[in-house]
Amino acid sequence: MAPPQPQHRQVWWPGRMGGAFGPSFLCLVCLIYFIQGFRSFVWTAVSYQMKDLMKLSPSTSQFLVSLAYFPWSIKPIYGILSDCIPIKQRKRVPYLIISSCLSLLPWLILGLSQTLRTSANMLTSLLIVQNMGSAMADVVIDAMVAEAVRLAGPVFAGDLQSLSWSSMAVGGIFGSLLGGYALSNLPIHVIYVVFSTLPFFQLVSCMFVEDSPKRFQSAIDEHNNQSSVTAFSEEGSGEALGKEGTRRRKGTRKNNKRRSLSKQTEANEKPNGSFNSSPCLSLKSAFFSLCTAFKQPAILRPMAWFFFSNVTIPNISTVMFYYQTEELHLEASFLGTARVIGWFSLILGTYTYNRYFKHKKLRDILVFAHVGLAIISLLDIALVLRLHIPHGIGDKYMVLWGSALADAINQFKMMPFLILSGQLCPPGIEGTLFALFMSINNLGSTLGSFLGAALASALNISTAQFDNLALGLGVQLIGTLLPIGFLFLVPNEVTGLTS
Repeated sequence: MAPPQPQHRQVWWPGRMGGAFGPSFLCLVCLIYFIQGFRSFVWTAVSYQMKDLMKLSPSTSQFLVSLAYFPWSIKPIYGILSDCIPIKQRKRVPYLIISSCLSLLPWLILGLSQTLRTSANMLTSLLIVQNMGSAMADVVIDAMVAEAVRLAGPVFAGDLQSLSWSSMAVGGIFGSLLGGYALSNLPIHVIYVVFSTLPFFQLVSCMFVEDSPKRFQSAIDEHNNQSSVTAFSEEGSGEALGKEGTRRRKGTRKNNKRRSLSKQTEANEKPNGSFNSSPCLSLKSAFFSLCTAFKQPAILRPMAWFFFSNVTIPNISTVMFYYQTEELHLEASFLGTARVIGWFSLILGTYTYNRYFKHKKLRDILVFAHVGLAIISLLDIALVLRLHIPHGIGDKYMVLWGSALADAINQFKMMPFLILSGQLCPPGIEGTLFALFMSINNLGSTLGSFLGAALASALNISTAQFDNLALGLGVQLIGTLLPIGFLFLVPNEVTGLTS
């Protein structure tokens, strides 16, 4: 009887998901994550606009792109704003509507202002606004997904998250495939207008989603009833066995370690408490709990390592884009294909990690990831120094292999980060603290991109001058290996699955 059960689950999986969460909610989740992946369609056009139309240097383009992505480094602000209202009054859909408008308007303005020769300052400002909208939508939908899974039951714990990641991967594949084709057949301002239809559909979809579906409220009531029955049973059993005092003493010792977080949780659970009486008190309380939890060494030390591991690696991906298009003369359609290979490699890396690595110690996984990324830097150095030419290996093969391996190996660093972040989040502020963890990771990457821009400027790398690019890649190689020496910040006993 065991084999038919998985088959039955696969056949009825869409129906079960639709019955548990509602078709409108599922469509909104799929659309938002699809757009996150499909952004490669329009950001390819942004890269070519900076290079070909604005004639910006590689270091300047790297700096402006890094600045445009800064809103992803302040995600806790969006999380606190959407989470500070009590659960029975919380309305997250308005935040999605605001974020959809912020994502839509910049692309429309860029599409309509091409005849005005958009300046670099105007382009960067609009991209900052657009990324703010995308980051806000990402935080809010993550919170809605987490809440929906918690209320629907543990049977759906992995289904909704798998649907989210699958939608983003599909969006990334289609965006990369169509981005190069669009650049060869459409003006850049038309590409912006075409892409703006997706945030518009997202805006329309928000109108059909309930903030608190009745099925979720029923799940809350059922969960509360079950908790009451369980508590009553445990208390009765304790009195019958005469061990209640022992359990209380043990519980007291455990609760003393979590006193600050317990106070916050109790405040959240009181429907008529002061926490609910004022949004200002709610915001202040959420910020206090966030700081209290983050200052714990078990949380601070691993997050410090992940931040440091991103800052020390100077990101010169935009510079490599200039080299691939100006020096190697690779066309946009091929670069789009290389990104598609990268998306498939990301999926393969996720599968490989879950299949073979998740039971390994986290330190060993991170060493493997950084050594692998260092090997990718060696491949880029070989490409720039033309060491592959005597062996009959073409430039396109080097770029494809580098893109595929980089995205796959990056998953061996990202997956442990996500898992460890989920383990470290204490009860009551999971969404906001997880957003803080992601922001730390994003801020580290952004600072690494600024460092890459400074490195390119210091080495005088320009559109027509790539003589020092190999030296820059050598610095990147050293920066990739440097965090291995600080892995003592990550607990030795933690694995990629459990802590």
